[in-house]
Amino acid sequence: MKKEQKWELKDRNYYLSNEMSPLTYTLASKHTRRFPLLWFDEEKGHNREIRYATNQKSIFVDEQDGMATLEHIVFENGTLHVPKEKQNLQKLLSLYHPHRNKKYKELDAVQTAHDDIDSIEAEYQALSMARELDIEHAEAILRVEVGSGVSGMSSKEIKRDVLVFAKRNPYLFLDLVSDENVQLRDFAIKATEANIIKLSQDQRTFAWGSNGKKLMTIPFDENPYSAFAAYLKTDEGIEVYKSIEKKLK
Repeated sequence: MKKEQKWELKDRNYYLSNEMSPLTYTLASKHTRRFPLLWFDEEKGHNREIRYATNQKSIFVDEQDGMATLEHIVFENGTLHVPKEKQNLQKLLSLYHPHRNKKYKELDAVQTAHDDIDSIEAEYQALSMARELDIEHAEAILRVEVGSGVSGMSSKEIKRDVLVFAKRNPYLFLDLVSDENVQLRDFAIKATEANIIKLSQDQRTFAWGSNGKKLMTIPFDENPYSAFAAYLKTDEGIEVYKSIEKKLK
């Protein structure tokens, strides 16, 4: 079959998807009405019933002869090792099982290495950028992670925690560093905490803290500070930004 033309003879390992790791997990190994185990053969033009039998060379019922010795497919602690001697089970799991890449995946050592390299490089880049951040930018990023609690932190605590954040979640950190709205959101939060602007109790409007004059209406189902950050980039918002900036100094 075309699916088996580049098949490599080797031991293979499989693991359950979605962080599942029960003590034992039994994967469907034969076709039933409740758990259909079929594979559509394009060459033959119809579905073929699949069944794992230890005494058969083929996993397809229509190619199996005599009495079939059936066996369960059991993952232990979320993993399953299949030696190269069990070719029918390997092919069932790697090529034909309908739950492949849904309930379980095959461990790809090369892909895992690539992923590890990407993760290490992202962590290195994130830590390098975190060390170079000025304190205001670091505070803005950290506020996304810890909320308003960052306001009472010292500069040393902010520097430490932003480095920890970069190490634990480098991809999110890198996204936030390049997101100009993060600093504008932080600017809006600081202005609110200083009572320069006020967010209404229903979180629908922003107004000046001094006279209650409305600045903007927040679009439905949008984060108030994200909306205000976007507003600050408009022609009207730029003037508001300059006014708030003077008051914050």
